[in-house]
Amino acid sequence: MTEYVLGIDLGTSAVKVSAVTKSGEIIAQGSMDFPLQQPKPGYAEQDPEDWVSATTLVIVRLILANQLKPKEIKGISYSGQMHGMVLLDKNNQVLRPAILWNDTRSTKQREEIMAKMGNRFIEITHNQPLEGFTLPKLLWVKENEPAIFVKAKTMLLPKDYLRFRMTGNIAIDYSDATGTVMLDVEKQQWSQEILDTFELPTSICPPLVQSIDNTGNINNCYAEYSGLSTETKTFGGAADNACGAVGAGIDSPTKVLSSIGTSGVILKYEQNKETNYNGVLQYEDHAIPDAFYSMGVTLAAGFSLSWFKKTFANDEDFTSVVESASNSNVGANGLLFAPYIVGERAPYADADIRGSFIGIDGIQQRHDFVRAVLEGIIFSFRDLMDEFEANGDQFDTVISIGGGAKSALWQQIQANIFNTKVVSLKNEQGPGLGAAMLATVGLGWFENISECTKVFVHFKDVFLPNQENVKKYQKLHEIYKKIYPNTKEITHELVNYRREYDEQ
Repeated sequence: MTEYVLGIDLGTSAVKVSAVTKSGEIIAQGSMDFPLQQPKPGYAEQDPEDWVSATTLVIVRLILANQLKPKEIKGISYSGQMHGMVLLDKNNQVLRPAILWNDTRSTKQREEIMAKMGNRFIEITHNQPLEGFTLPKLLWVKENEPAIFVKAKTMLLPKDYLRFRMTGNIAIDYSDATGTVMLDVEKQQWSQEILDTFELPTSICPPLVQSIDNTGNINNCYAEYSGLSTETKTFGGAADNACGAVGAGIDSPTKVLSSIGTSGVILKYEQNKETNYNGVLQYEDHAIPDAFYSMGVTLAAGFSLSWFKKTFANDEDFTSVVESASNSNVGANGLLFAPYIVGERAPYADADIRGSFIGIDGIQQRHDFVRAVLEGIIFSFRDLMDEFEANGDQFDTVISIGGGAKSALWQQIQANIFNTKVVSLKNEQGPGLGAAMLATVGLGWFENISECTKVFVHFKDVFLPNQENVKKYQKLHEIYKKIYPNTKEITHELVNYRREYDEQ
């Protein structure tokens, strides 16, 4: 009999379910989209019932079309979009649509949090109370929808609501709990000080579990609905970034994740719960018990490259445009690019900074501009790594995923700018694989995540730094770091000008 687990990755636009064996083989996979609601500018909401329906439909399809036997599905775990808020009443009924991570309506509440608690808030949570996090959303409902707030008994995050519907049990894992910015990171419990400051009932915070903890079997109701067996166990799961890190093998302090999607993420495994980057970098509980991760975000990483291609090479093949950068040289013939085209998150929390090409002259060609974009994105990542090194951290391996792993040239640029070995994955499956790995450890198939990583995660290409180019990039990065402070005032004035002009 083949035994396997399901890794459920509940994203912002779709759910993806992967059936994975003990050897790490994905034997079946399916996905289903669901809608995003934007009733007003800056709002982003979803109906939690859409998550349940889509997930169930995918599971039913896997059972019917892929001949998965329900009794062979031994465990299920979850990866979920972070920070989203689901409010339940005393009967565990949803009170309003879920407010998502990319909803920006709570600026006033963020400012109120800092006005009341200031740096003390960062000391407790190790994070700034950004609009994306859950607490500002909860305070927005309290202030703007008091009739709903007074009925709220429990707050859940997206994947935790999905698990509740499958088991009847309410819980939240530590990685998602950190992302609410209501958890005391050092005490590893809900912060009574934060709850008291904002007059929030302790009961609204669900019980805390580890990502590998058993959270109950599939209940009778959901078994009839989905075709799953009531013998199937569920496990806590984790936030999508934590699961993505597990699926990429980020299981020790010497490893850093470099992820280039629309935005870019640098994520590092951390061991010390006292570590605090003062909110410059996010600091979260890892899916791995008693471990943490720090994370910095470049808002327009892959988006900068997509923008450039769409604007200047719309009819050309994406790969050939990227590879044309090989016709340039280190430093793109004296051209630098700052990828701040939609503002920046870290290390500069500045929504009004804008991008720049610096050093344009008449000798440069388009391939120099492509090279400058590739290098500029990685220089922005280097800024984040400087935060690690300033904290005394050391690492010897960067695992590259997403767009940065699809080009050998770009991976070599990363190795040279990071001055660190860069590797890619043979089977890049992201958070869904990480969720499946959590289930295998929860079931006892592996002693811990590291043992599972040896079986599930395999590296492909290896790129070593070229020391001659490392020195060149170190000089260029020192110049690059001057771009933000020297263009900030200019770009802010331009943004304000556009606002005034657009209002006319």
